[in-house]
Amino acid sequence: MKKIINIISGVALLGSLMILPTSCKKSFLDEEVINSRNTSDFQKTEGLDGLVIGMYQSLKFHFNYTWAYTSTNYGVDEFTVGGDRTEQMWNSYDGSLNSFNSDVQAVFDNMYTNINSANIVIKNVPVYYTGANKNTRLGEGYFMRAFDYFKLVKQFGGVPLQLESLEIIKEEFTRNSAKEVYEQVIQDFIQAYNLLPATPGETGRLTKWAAAHFLAKAYLFRASEMNNDWNGDTKTADLQNAVKYADLVIGSGQHTLATNFSDLWNFTAVDGPNESNKEIILAAQFSNNTATQGRYGNQVHLYYPSVYQNLPGMQRDIPGDREFQRMRSTDYAMDVFDRVNDSRFWKSFKTRYLCNNPAGAPKWTAATAPTPALVNQVKFTGGQESILYIVNDANDTRYTSTNITLRAPSIYVRYFSGQAQSYLNAHGNYGVSQYPALSKFMDGSRNLIASQFGQRDGILARLAETYLIAAEAYGRLGQYAQAIPYLNSVRDRAAYKEGEDRSAYVDGGVSYKTNPAVNSSGFVSYSDKNTYFESNNIPVTTTNTLTAMHLNSEADIFNSNKDFYDKVGASSNADKFKAFILDERSRELMGELMRWEDLARTKTLVARTAAFNLEAKPAENKHYLRPIPQNFLDVLKIGGEALTPAQKQAIQNPGW
Repeated sequence: MKKIINIISGVALLGSLMILPTSCKKSFLDEEVINSRNTSDFQKTEGLDGLVIGMYQSLKFHFNYTWAYTSTNYGVDEFTVGGDRTEQMWNSYDGSLNSFNSDVQAVFDNMYTNINSANIVIKNVPVYYTGANKNTRLGEGYFMRAFDYFKLVKQFGGVPLQLESLEIIKEEFTRNSAKEVYEQVIQDFIQAYNLLPATPGETGRLTKWAAAHFLAKAYLFRASEMNNDWNGDTKTADLQNAVKYADLVIGSGQHTLATNFSDLWNFTAVDGPNESNKEIILAAQFSNNTATQGRYGNQVHLYYPSVYQNLPGMQRDIPGDREFQRMRSTDYAMDVFDRVNDSRFWKSFKTRYLCNNPAGAPKWTAATAPTPALVNQVKFTGGQESILYIVNDANDTRYTSTNITLRAPSIYVRYFSGQAQSYLNAHGNYGVSQYPALSKFMDGSRNLIASQFGQRDGILARLAETYLIAAEAYGRLGQYAQAIPYLNSVRDRAAYKEGEDRSAYVDGGVSYKTNPAVNSSGFVSYSDKNTYFESNNIPVTTTNTLTAMHLNSEADIFNSNKDFYDKVGASSNADKFKAFILDERSRELMGELMRWEDLARTKTLVARTAAFNLEAKPAENKHYLRPIPQNFLDVLKIGGEALTPAQKQAIQNPGW
């Protein structure tokens, strides 16, 4: 029998992995990878089970390498380029971002590879599969095909709809419209919803609630501004369906919001309790099993941290992570939060480090010592605070460029006294390598300090976003009052609770405590405190902030002075609500690999990057879509003949 061959970008790709169980299996993905299989294997129950497991492995792609963040979180309002400029073209939108870009190609190719596997499952399960899991396997096939086409249409617009498995090389494809792709995505998600079980047979398996979440999201995307040229007939029904399916997830009883926002990021051990939190609807299942780790592992932990290893008294360690400094937090990323009342900022960003290299600790000099007796004495020693990021407001009189040199730790202050607030110019002593870093993905479970292979799961969907999908759909219907309870479910959770220590901090680096690769007797950079009180300059308090976070009516949205309505040109209630929901999505979902797609679908990318990202220069009529990969265009044929340059350009997205 012929081996599965998937030709979609001019490269022969083997069909999805065939995976067989090993002994001491910890989960359905903890298996032995077998790459070479032929079509006859997929005409048996065991072979189809293995093929479906291979499709689950494909979910890891979204966290594997640079495409995870370049295509989703560069060139937006939340993040800009840090000290490592390797992938800067995705942020600046310069000429190096083009149809030859390897990340563009990787997204395109990998989605179609998994789509081919899904097509085999959809075709063969009804005919060859025996046993109680038949509907579930078919539902998994429909979900994966919908999920991957949804990714493609969000990134590229209309793409070829290939709904049959490819067993021979195919060189002629017709590009479908975005409208046709969305129709297929929604149809497949509905099929998945109807077929999948309400509870997973195994941890990490799909349920109908995952299908419902993404179905609600697909309806919301189809009803958004990006598709205004053709979505008029379906927009109202789509928004109503977005609410309908979001409500099904919310009311299912299978998923509840985490009690504390930090519970989502408190990764204490591989496959630990954090990864089974009931808020998580779907996650890519990573583990410490090197047999299924693949080429990359989960590498998103690398891209957000700022540099700490070369600062006085510091060295790189496992809990502090490898700091690739690709994703530098913008001022918007800090100011979109009410940093006094909204705990999400302090539970999403790392602002304090401890000295883990006492031999490199700095000493007081005659010019800086608070007292003469301290001259030539170390400023701090092992285990004491060594780096602080002060996220102060403009004109904070406590910090000047002079007095920070008189303080013990290395202090990075956002504004020096007397500086005017600015979103697009340098200020304070933050820099391209020194900034409060998003810490949601930190991973202290790695087996080497230099290891890039993260082992924690990658969250693809969680219930807080389901609430925000419903809220946005109601707002787009003009039913603002109905959106408020959904928003409050998320915002009330974000408020500090009575008695809560506002200086408490946790990130996934804490998993170093259960990691045998870490020297338990040595100093570590990890701190369980933030700089809340140093930054806000308020008395220590443990009272709740529910009143400040709770929305009493839609007037609280329209009259908000914290949502940049002037900077993004929002004047009508509809525009203010859209701006507010985008800000609320930032506050809740900051950095979770979906921002570019949100700004593109709402056609706010140009205005918001102009307001908050100095380098980003997306073009209005070009950068709401990515370029179709050149190697796909180069191998296409029409009537057996290669495409002419004019034909290639006709298939390419506008402006590319």
